[in-house]
Amino acid sequence: MSDLYHVSSAPHVRAKDTTSRIMLYVIIAMLPASLFGIYNFGIRALLLILVTVASCVASEWIFNKIIHKKQTIGDLSAVVTGMILALNLPVNLPIWEAIVGGVFAIVIVKMLFGGLGQNFMNPALAARCFLLIAFAKDMTNFVTDTYTGATPLAAMRNGEAVNTMDMLIGRTAGTIGETSVIALIIGAIFMILMGVIDLRIPASYIVTFAVFMMLFGGHGVDANYITAQLCAGGLMFGAFFMATDYVTSPITPKGQILFGICCGIFTGIFRCFGANAEGVSFAIILSNILVPLLEKITVPNAFGVVKAKAAKGDK
Repeated sequence: MSDLYHVSSAPHVRAKDTTSRIMLYVIIAMLPASLFGIYNFGIRALLLILVTVASCVASEWIFNKIIHKKQTIGDLSAVVTGMILALNLPVNLPIWEAIVGGVFAIVIVKMLFGGLGQNFMNPALAARCFLLIAFAKDMTNFVTDTYTGATPLAAMRNGEAVNTMDMLIGRTAGTIGETSVIALIIGAIFMILMGVIDLRIPASYIVTFAVFMMLFGGHGVDANYITAQLCAGGLMFGAFFMATDYVTSPITPKGQILFGICCGIFTGIFRCFGANAEGVSFAIILSNILVPLLEKITVPNAFGVVKAKAAKGDK
């Protein structure tokens, strides 16, 4: 009977999901894209994934050890960061550069800001942007034994035709995890079914980007061009796996929609008017910075609280 009068602090209703379980779902969701990347680019893709994940996990373990903090590698967030970063890398990237990216993601972007839940931008994307700036030549080298031509985005920017079906399947040049839209959609469906993500951010992101490209892409309402833009590059990967990051995206429903709209607009600006044909990583990073503002303007009223109505005649 005494259990009925147990006093505890809120929240009083708790879900069964844990951080490690959610991260495990995300890891499973990335397996189709990872396996296809290994099939598409060979054993070196597997090596790059393993090395990047290992560098992220080791960086977090060593950092916690140095500052005498409780180990947090068991929550699997470092594994997720490593996988996302690896899938955003070209297969020919030197191994040591991938290790530098993993260390930067965990130590600089995540741990120095307090660890999981405290970072203000996605660690994997921040690391990818850092690598793009520091090692631009290596990060834009997509030539392999299988694919020697330009990526679909680069081809479209040069006015060349692209095969949309190849992009859906993944028979194109690109980073390890971005090429197969089908593999990414399979992973996204799994996360939706497991309740890890919902469609507010991905849907608003994709729709906004499509509308932007219709208005400013120079091809009008060309279904083939819009479809190719959606399938090319890391847009699908970014929309479902990176923009939906719990820590760096809004928690309010309206804020999530606005966040997706911002991602879509920024991506469209980079692709239409920027020097780089991609733009997804920088678009999401910029939107991450806007999250506090988006949450501030979309926070719902507390239950039972209404806005005071101005008296008639008041200015």
